[in-house]
Amino acid sequence: MHKQTVYLAGPFFSDAQIDRVRKVEALLKANDTIDVDNIFVPMDHPTSQYAFGSVEWKRATFQHDIRQIDNSDVMVLILDYKLEEGNLEPDSGTMMELGYAFAHNTPIIIVQFDANEAPVNLMAAEAYTAFFWKEEVDHLKYYDFNTLEYKAVERSVI
Repeated sequence: MHKQTVYLAGPFFSDAQIDRVRKVEALLKANDTIDVDNIFVPMDHPTSQYAFGSVEWKRATFQHDIRQIDNSDVMVLILDYKLEEGNLEPDSGTMMELGYAFAHNTPIIIVQFDANEAPVNLMAAEAYTAFFWKEEVDHLKYYDFNTLEYKAVERSVI
């Protein structure tokens, strides 16, 4: 059976965000259709040969992450950003990754831990192949990443 490679997109600027990334990563590693040795998590691959924030670091990090999206079979994207602050807007960098993946025909699986039924941005709502939210997040470990069945979520859009 073919196992899919994954680019795991999502913000990792706070402990809560890192916890969400690690939870999704663990669910993916429990999935039989995922190549567990090829789940790319950007925070685990810093471009350390350059000073953080330098022009060289920004360029190298951007290019490295884009190459990883190009080399992945599927993107799993965490939509939650500053959830703990009540801010339901997604992270702009994560949304850029979503747009890039969509433009390059990479299937996108969206994960949202927030149980709030606030509207989802139309562009994100139409870019995904499957959407897991609230208690369904745990179902990632059973989703067949080989067939990539469309899984919609009933949410209004903005």
